[in-house]
Amino acid sequence: MFKIIDISMTIEDSMPVYKNKEEKKPKIYNSSNFQTGKTHETRIDVDCHGGTHIDAPLHMLEDGATVETIGLEQLVGTCRVLDLTHVEDGITREDLEPHNLQKGEWVLLKTKNSFTDAFDPEFIYVKEDGARYLIEAGIRGVGIDSLGIERSQPEYTTHRPLFRNNIIIAEGLRLKDVLPGTYFMVIAPLKLTGIDGAPARAFLIANA
Repeated sequence: MFKIIDISMTIEDSMPVYKNKEEKKPKIYNSSNFQTGKTHETRIDVDCHGGTHIDAPLHMLEDGATVETIGLEQLVGTCRVLDLTHVEDGITREDLEPHNLQKGEWVLLKTKNSFTDAFDPEFIYVKEDGARYLIEAGIRGVGIDSLGIERSQPEYTTHRPLFRNNIIIAEGLRLKDVLPGTYFMVIAPLKLTGIDGAPARAFLIANA
């Protein structure tokens, strides 16, 4: 037997968005109903970096690759959830080194972010030296439970080095109910092309 753990944010009008910017909030509206037509239909307008999503390198690099270059085979497989709930402010090399990261690993960073449903401008993020350690360890992907892996740092010194070293970034995960350990991970972004990111459904599979 196995257990599926949904680690995605629900897309809804009231969902938290980065810096609480009005333009980033999803718009979900009824376009047809049984009073105006014969079917019930809904339209959505969603920011590609809202909720649970994958960043493509184009998001931060002028010549970066677009989202369709990230194959599903790169987003499905074993991952490790790291308990970083003790961290204040930002994740550093010192916070990550005890976890003995391995080359080719996917790691998901569980922080205090998972325990609030509101946007916190002081959210936990990955600092520049933490990103350098992830690169040195040779991981292939990193996910975090904030809407950004950094807080708009000058020169984007977390995003850009990770992208330049072909490390995939997933943001907006919900890890509150996930224990540290190893899981089978699936992150399935919408099949979009030519753009800088995509909303995704993400879940973990564990032995029941």
